[in-house]
Amino acid sequence: MLRLGLTGGIGAGKSTVARELERLGAVVVDADAIAREVVAIGTPGLAAVVAEFGEEVLTAGGALDRAALGRMVFADPAARARLEEITHPLIAAETARRVMDLPRGAVVVHDVPLIVERGLADRYDLVAVVGADEEVRLERLVRDRAMSREDALARIRAQATDAERRAVADVWLDNSGSAEELLTQVRRLWEERLRPRRDGDRSCRHI
Repeated sequence: MLRLGLTGGIGAGKSTVARELERLGAVVVDADAIAREVVAIGTPGLAAVVAEFGEEVLTAGGALDRAALGRMVFADPAARARLEEITHPLIAAETARRVMDLPRGAVVVHDVPLIVERGLADRYDLVAVVGADEEVRLERLVRDRAMSREDALARIRAQATDAERRAVADVWLDNSGSAEELLTQVRRLWEERLRPRRDGDRSCRHI
């Protein structure tokens, strides 16, 4: 099994890379999707978040209001740390469960936004970082996610810098250009570094 840690700042295009790697044959474990599942209605995770941050982080229907919670935690590093103390162990446990029964020759892409921030790089055989200029990312967040420029900038600044990401990157995927340029880089990564190593890889490290 070959484990690829895939990361990148908000708005960099990490999801596009993950989708293409899945199309090429990788198994994608999406930490953001798992993060939503562990705080779904009725879960212990959601109960813990409400106990910590109050019922104002709930919608009228009782689901987590991610936008309201985001405004709280991205403006306050201490609040963000408290949220991570609740959710990260739940995400790690569910990730381990999903990987446990995969075949030996699988290429597993761990789509994790906070690999750099949490010091997780050494858990993977390779780390690929999707990068894009800050202004490009801001434009995407405002246009595609209907975020205000202020909120988008706060989220970008709450994450690792490009220099910090480059320090752990085995592969840098530049997404400041067109989508096709990015996909060309992803296909090259698959053909040159992932597909040749997927069978018989014994260097994997466990979560």
